[in-house]
Amino acid sequence: MDFESRVEEFCVPKTASLLDALRVIDRDAGGFAVIVDEQRKVHGTLTDGDIRRALLAGEQLTSPALGHGSTNFSFVGPQEGRAHVLDLMQARSIRQVPVLDDSGALLGIHFLNHLIGHIERPNMAVIMAGGKGTRLYPITKTVPKPMVRVAGRPILERLVLHLVSHGIREIALSVNYLSHVIEDHFGDGAGFGAKIQYLREDEPLGTAGSLSLLPEKPTDPVVVMNGDLVMSADVGSMIDFHGRSRSFATMGVKPYVHQVPFGCVESEGDRIASIREKPSISMMVNAGLYVLSPELIQEIPSEFLLITDVFDSAIRNGRDCRSFVIDEDWADVGQVGDLRKAQGDF
Repeated sequence: MDFESRVEEFCVPKTASLLDALRVIDRDAGGFAVIVDEQRKVHGTLTDGDIRRALLAGEQLTSPALGHGSTNFSFVGPQEGRAHVLDLMQARSIRQVPVLDDSGALLGIHFLNHLIGHIERPNMAVIMAGGKGTRLYPITKTVPKPMVRVAGRPILERLVLHLVSHGIREIALSVNYLSHVIEDHFGDGAGFGAKIQYLREDEPLGTAGSLSLLPEKPTDPVVVMNGDLVMSADVGSMIDFHGRSRSFATMGVKPYVHQVPFGCVESEGDRIASIREKPSISMMVNAGLYVLSPELIQEIPSEFLLITDVFDSAIRNGRDCRSFVIDEDWADVGQVGDLRKAQGDF
C-alpha cells in the first residue's frame, strides 16, 4: 500500500527541544512530529496538543521534546492495507499513523487525508449483503456471510471503509438473513465515515432485484458489489473508466488461471496430433464489482433478478457494456476453502 515515504520534514532528533518540534509541526499540514534517533528508530510522536499541555504544566520551549509526546503510539507495518489503517485511525481518533519496519525504524507515514482522498464522489454504492451463505455453514449459522471476519475484521466493514477511502460516502446495504447483526454493527454509518441506509428484502431478490428498493433513483452511476469480497480494487478508477467510455454497465473482471493437472491430448479423429502436459487455461472472470448507469437502475423491476441477467439483457438489446480489469488483490470468499485462504493471505 502507498504511504508517504519522504518523511524527513516530519522528523526531529532525540535532542530536539519543544520549540524545534513546534517548528516542524507549524511548517507542515501533517500536524505532528516524529522523534527519531540516528538509525531513524522512532522514540515517540509529538502533536501541538502535547506541546501545549507541556507548556501549561510549566515547561519551557527550550525543554526537551522527548518525554512530552507519546511513546505508546499507534503504528503499522508496510504491508497493512488501507482498511486496517483507516480502522486504526477511527478507533484511536488520530489522523497520522507511522509505518515502521521490524526494527522500529521509520519507513513512512499514513495521513488520513491521503487515505480518504481529496475527491468526494457523488456516486453511491450498494453492497449485496442479504445472502444466507449456505456454502459457509455452520460458520454462517449465527453470523451473516458478509460479517465473517478476515484478519480480525468483518468482510463488510472492510468493503465500507474501502469505499469511503475512494470518496464514496453514500452506501446502501441490501440485507435479509440475520440483518439485525449488520444493522447493529453499522448503524447509520457515521462511525465509519459514511451515511448508510438499508434495503430490506422481505424475500430474496437476487444480486440485482434489490436495487429496485432504492428510495430515490440515482442521478450518477452506482457502484454495486457483492458482500463477500475481500479486495483492494481501485473503485475510483473504475468509476472514471465507466464515465470516459460512456458505458451503460461496467463489470469488474479478474484474470483467472486454472492449471489442468493432466496431460491434454489433441486428436484428429483417432490420430494424436499433439500432447500438452498440464497446460494452464486463462480466462477473465466476473469479480462481483459493477458500475451501473442511472438509466439501468431505473429499469430494474422489483422481482428476483441476477445481475448477470441484467448484463445479458443489456448486451442483447445493443447496450454498450464494458469490462474493467482489476489488477489489485481480490478474493471471493463464498466457500469455506476460499475463506480459509483469504484469512491466511490477509
